[in-house]
Amino acid sequence: MAAAPVALVGTTASGKSHVAMDVAQRRGDVVILCVDSMCVYRHLSIGTAKPSVSDQTLVPHGLVDLVDPETDFSVAQFQGFARDAMTSAQQRGQIPLLVGGTGLYHRAVIDDLELPGQFDDIAKDLMAELEANGSEALFARLETLDPVAATRMEKTNARRIVRALEVTIGSGRPFSSFGPGLEAYPASGIRQLGIDFDREAVDRSIICRVDSMIEQGFVEEVRALLARNQPLARTAAKATGYAQMTRHLAGELTLEEAKQEIVVATRQLARRQWAWFRRDPRIEWFSRDEIAEPLEAALEAAARSVRD
Repeated sequence: MAAAPVALVGTTASGKSHVAMDVAQRRGDVVILCVDSMCVYRHLSIGTAKPSVSDQTLVPHGLVDLVDPETDFSVAQFQGFARDAMTSAQQRGQIPLLVGGTGLYHRAVIDDLELPGQFDDIAKDLMAELEANGSEALFARLETLDPVAATRMEKTNARRIVRALEVTIGSGRPFSSFGPGLEAYPASGIRQLGIDFDREAVDRSIICRVDSMIEQGFVEEVRALLARNQPLARTAAKATGYAQMTRHLAGELTLEEAKQEIVVATRQLARRQWAWFRRDPRIEWFSRDEIAEPLEAALEAAARSVRD
């Protein structure tokens, strides 16, 4: 019998990575699997707060540095890598500890979501149609092709409408037929713990983090990334901080202006993450100071279930 995975979630700069490292080092039987949509990219390290080489030496990590930043990478691909990483850790007698703040990636793994494919040519045509006719025309089309999906979104939510139509047309089956969707929170075999959102503490931590990123060489990292002279993939291009630092290197922002914009963007990211995770009734919430003990207990319970 393999040890069941345990998950630790929280917003960016909540301290979850530090807690995970401390607990994993003490136990010695844990593999930290990073559930982060940006840590999968090579060459994006400082700006993504990716686990350091030192940390990865002290405690085995997975789901980092999977692809180059110009490579398209989907949630479905991440789900596959995560399944393999969990199975591999369990076969070695280790406990997979899922740590991260990317909500959709987390749900894809926790709930083993049935994820529809991507149909880029269809999406491109739909985006052109959106620009020409607006979201309401596409919504009317969705109401005809998949009325159930249409009831689950606003007619002004262009991104969701385009995605629903892309899948419905491309797969030949309604978008709404792919599992219960994110609104359902079924029982899961993975225990989930979370660090409660302390707005003031996270905001202070974000300022310190951005200062530390600059000291560690974030400007040089972005300069080296630009020197590759290859456009970033759609998801990689959304990595917080890289667009602002690119504008600084282009002379459009001073370093101080870039830092302030990164702070603001990171705070906005933290609030979006909290809005996502707080909806999940299965997550057990603890303060930053309290979380280590219940996390250790959850990992010990997972290990004991194998021994027993």
